[in-house]
Amino acid sequence: MPEIPSQLSQWNDKVTQLSAEYEASRKLVADARDARDHVLHEKETLEEAREIVQNISQSIQQKVHARIAGVVSRCLSSVFEEPYEFRILFERKRGRTEAQLVFERDGKQVDPLTASGGGCVDVAALALRLTCMMLKRPLCRRVLVMDEPFKSPSAHYRGKVKEMMEALSKEMGVQFIMVTNIEELETGEVIGL
Repeated sequence: MPEIPSQLSQWNDKVTQLSAEYEASRKLVADARDARDHVLHEKETLEEAREIVQNISQSIQQKVHARIAGVVSRCLSSVFEEPYEFRILFERKRGRTEAQLVFERDGKQVDPLTASGGGCVDVAALALRLTCMMLKRPLCRRVLVMDEPFKSPSAHYRGKVKEMMEALSKEMGVQFIMVTNIEELETGEVIGL
């Protein structure tokens, strides 16, 4: 019989040891659940923050699009009888927003180089440079230096290009310095070389 108390004592020790291991395991599981809950909460917070940033970004894109496309489309319509409408298409790719600059006429995208020569591209390029200068912060001197900016518009449109440049200069307070061999574009103070 002396063996039974010693076996009971061993079993008691084993139960105590298993109980301690069980409690330690339970604590590990509880800590793991707490860590999981914390990670899930962090994930939710980050997703909410991403949503806020995307909404702000989209709002800024729309405002910038309105400013840029407005100036470019206005310049195109001041020169050409059947002007293109300029648009910036924003698309999310690979976690980034990409912008595609397009010309539209009658609701269809048009390649301005093949559809009408480079005249409207020259006008749009000036408008884009002007818009970038106007959006720059801190404000910079409003001087735009150009070398042969309107080689492509036909003689028929040169008078309208000149009128557009004069109107933009007056309206936006921009000084244009332009090197050109096209006499119909000369305006303001002309320096002949």
